[in-house]
Amino acid sequence: MKKYQVNFNEAVFLLITLLLMIGISIIGIGIPAHVAILIAIGYLLLFAVYKKFSWDFIHDALIEGISSGIIPILIFILIGALISVWIAGGTIPTIMVLGFSFLSVKYFIPTVFLISGIVGGAVGSSFTTISTIGIAFLGMGSLIGVDSALTTGAIVSGAFLGNSISPLSDTVNLAAAISEVDLFTHLKNTYKTSFPAAVLSFGYFLIMGLHYDGALNSTSIHEIVNTLNAHFTISIVPIIPLAILFICAWKKIPAIPTLLLSIGISVLLMFMTNPHFSFVETADMIQNGFVSQTGNNQVDELLSRGGIQSMMWSVSLIILALALGGLLVKMEIIDCLLDRFESAINSRQKLIVITMMSSIGINILIGEQYLSIILPGKSFINKFKEKKVPLTLLSRGLNDAGSVVNPLIPWGVSGVFISGTLGVATVNYLPYAVFCYVLPVVSFVVTILGKKKSKK
Repeated sequence: MKKYQVNFNEAVFLLITLLLMIGISIIGIGIPAHVAILIAIGYLLLFAVYKKFSWDFIHDALIEGISSGIIPILIFILIGALISVWIAGGTIPTIMVLGFSFLSVKYFIPTVFLISGIVGGAVGSSFTTISTIGIAFLGMGSLIGVDSALTTGAIVSGAFLGNSISPLSDTVNLAAAISEVDLFTHLKNTYKTSFPAAVLSFGYFLIMGLHYDGALNSTSIHEIVNTLNAHFTISIVPIIPLAILFICAWKKIPAIPTLLLSIGISVLLMFMTNPHFSFVETADMIQNGFVSQTGNNQVDELLSRGGIQSMMWSVSLIILALALGGLLVKMEIIDCLLDRFESAINSRQKLIVITMMSSIGINILIGEQYLSIILPGKSFINKFKEKKVPLTLLSRGLNDAGSVVNPLIPWGVSGVFISGTLGVATVNYLPYAVFCYVLPVVSFVVTILGKKKSKK
C-alpha cells in the first residue's frame, strides 16, 4: 500500500470533523455557507502547517482546486446574462403564457417533472434546463399557489433525470470515458436504473400534486397573462433563442459558445422587437439583471432577476468549495481513504457499492460533481478489471451516484447554482428533489439483485 504523509486515522478524523464543522455551522447554527467553508479551509490549513506542508505546496493545492472549476464558473456567469436577456426579449414570458394555456393545478407538479426531464434530455444540461424553463415553471407555480420548494424539487428532479440519460450530457460522457466504456453501451446500461427511478419519482410528484386539487383562479391567471402580453413580446419569435440551444446541443457545440450565441441572438431580437432598448440599458441589464416594471407585483417579483452580478454569490461560494477540495486532494487525504477501501474489497458487490459510496462522499466533501466521477473512477477501474467485473457497472455506478447527488449539497456546485438561480435554498427544496435520492437507491438495489441473479 502506498505511504501517505497523512495517515488513515488522521484522514478519517479530519473528514469527520470537517463534515461536522460545515454541517453544524450551516444547518445547526445558520452561519452563511461562505463563512462555514472559509472556517473549514482555515482548519485544514492549520493541519497542513502542523504536518509541515510548505506554503508553496498549499498555494499549488488552492490553485489546482480552483482551476478545475473555471469552465463551470464561466458558464454560470453566461447563464446569469442569458436569464436577463431571455426575460427582456420575451422568451421566458412566452413560455409562461404558453404554459398557462394548458395548466392544471392537479397535474402541475408531475407535468413540471416530465417536461424538465424531456428538455434536460434533449439539451443535455441540467443547468440550462433549470435556468430557462425552470424559472418559467417556478413563476407559474408561485402564481397558482404551489409551494416553491416543491416546484423546485420537481424541476431539479426532472433536469437531473434528463442529464443522467442524455448522450449530450457532459457528466454522462465523463462517466463513460473514465470507465473506458462506449457511450451508448453505457447509456443502455444506465436505463436499467434511471427509468425505474423516474417512474417512482413521477408517482411521488403525482401524489404530491393531488394536494393542490383545486380550480384555477381564472381571473388572476387572465390578469397575469394580460400583463405579460402588454409588457413583453409574446410570439414565436422569442422562442428562437431556445431553439438555438436545442440545435447547438444536438450538434454537440460546447456550452460556452452555445450560450454566447443564444445571448447574442436574444439581444438582436430584443432590439428588433423593442426599439426603445438602448445599448447602455442592455449592457446594464446584462450586468445587473432585468428589472420588471409592469405594475403587477407578482409578475415584477418573479421576472426581476438574472444578470452577471446575480451569479457572484454562487461563484464566490464555488471558489471557496473548490479551494477546500483542492487541499483535500493535493494533501492526498481522499486518496488515503480510497486506498484503504480498495484493500477491503473482496467481492463484486462490495466493489460497486464502495465505488458509489466514494462518489457520494466526494460530493459531500468537495461539492464538485466532476471530481465525484473522476476520483473514484480512476481509483477503482483497475480493481474492476482485476476482478473481471464489467466496466459498464463502474460507469453506471459513477453516473448514478455522481452528478445526481450534487444538487443535494448546499455547498456543492449544483446546489449553489440552483439556489442562486431560482432563489430557493438548498435545504428547502432538498426533501422534494426525490429523483436525486431514488436513483442511487435503485442503483444499489439493482446491484444487489444483479449479484443474486449472477449467483443463480
